[in-house]
Amino acid sequence: MSVPAASPPMDPARIIRARIAASLLFLTNGAIFSNLLPRLPEIKDMFELSNAMYGLAVIAFPIGGVVAGPLPAPILRRFGTARTAAVGSVLLATAVFVAGSVPVLAVFGAGLFLAGMLDAVVDTAQNAQGLRVQRLAGTSMINSMHALWSVGAVIGGLMGTGAAALHVPFVWHFLTSAVLFAAVAVLAMRWAVPDDPDSHAAAQAESVPLDTAGLPRLPRGTGAALLALLPIAVIAMSGVLVEDVGSNWSAVYLRDVLSAPVGMVGLGYVSLVGAQFVGRLLGDRLIDALGAVLVTRIGGVLILVGLGAVALAPAPWVALGGFALAGFGCATMVPNAYAAADRAPGLKPGTGLTLVSWCMRIVFVISPPLVGLFADAVGLRTALFVFPFMGVLAFLFAGALRVRGRS
Repeated sequence: MSVPAASPPMDPARIIRARIAASLLFLTNGAIFSNLLPRLPEIKDMFELSNAMYGLAVIAFPIGGVVAGPLPAPILRRFGTARTAAVGSVLLATAVFVAGSVPVLAVFGAGLFLAGMLDAVVDTAQNAQGLRVQRLAGTSMINSMHALWSVGAVIGGLMGTGAAALHVPFVWHFLTSAVLFAAVAVLAMRWAVPDDPDSHAAAQAESVPLDTAGLPRLPRGTGAALLALLPIAVIAMSGVLVEDVGSNWSAVYLRDVLSAPVGMVGLGYVSLVGAQFVGRLLGDRLIDALGAVLVTRIGGVLILVGLGAVALAPAPWVALGGFALAGFGCATMVPNAYAAADRAPGLKPGTGLTLVSWCMRIVFVISPPLVGLFADAVGLRTALFVFPFMGVLAFLFAGALRVRGRS
């Protein structure tokens, strides 16, 4: 197979604009859905949902992401990474607007499901665009782009918290958010770099074929390699479960259990993703200095202490500090797990990454209804005692990140 020619050098000013464009796409993706999270307690009350029914309702979003598994590749081939990310962001903002503004439970669920599908496509497209810019620049920058996602999540969380505190009607809140971030996404598309057809064709030649469910068809004899991938998947799932408790349960917990004022209920998620942003900014340097294994073990301890403080919190401010500790602790877990899975021996390029990502999406589907059922049975505070042990699992399995690369 011939090797495609390298892309011609790009003007440094053009690279800067392209980096800003990709970063804006990440920021937009973080902000759109996060606007909804601080207002979930109000939506829960509006539909008179129990904790169990609430948990079942909010999994519509991750279910949409699971269903969308096979979609990104053909869409990216047809429309390109930048256009897919930008137009997908506009549609995602529209879906969140519909889910949050129409006071019908079926519409709320359908809007979340569609938003989950669109988010899966946008996430793949923005990462592909970011990696394209990184290759052209010849220096690592994808982690800073993920940090911008956390900035967007903080912005969206603060917007939602402010709207809830000021009792802004849902329709005006989500319409403002949709118009604002759709405009940012369209602006970013104008500065993005075009895809490289030769590099894309080469990547497709190396890719793993997918079956009808979107999972890779694996060659024979990969059972041992997949078994070795399991502890890496556990680390990734530990990291995303911390995000899950922040996004789906922090506002409900602060309001219903700790009696936080309405202006504070959205700050649990903001504290978590804000600290996660700091952790991602520092993550590369910490890993270079200490190694991925030790950084992950330290993160596991921070998750145990942080979410333990949340579950035991006597007052809202204690819980906010606990969410921040847990957010900092989980900051590098998913990127580290992705990197280890992608270089796992015995698997074709992309296979480990795809499987770990799929496991994370499955966890997002399973977690909310289980927590909701448990919370109705024994109380939400007791139900949250499960989450600190995600830090214990990350600590125990951290050695799996010391993976021998492919020859």
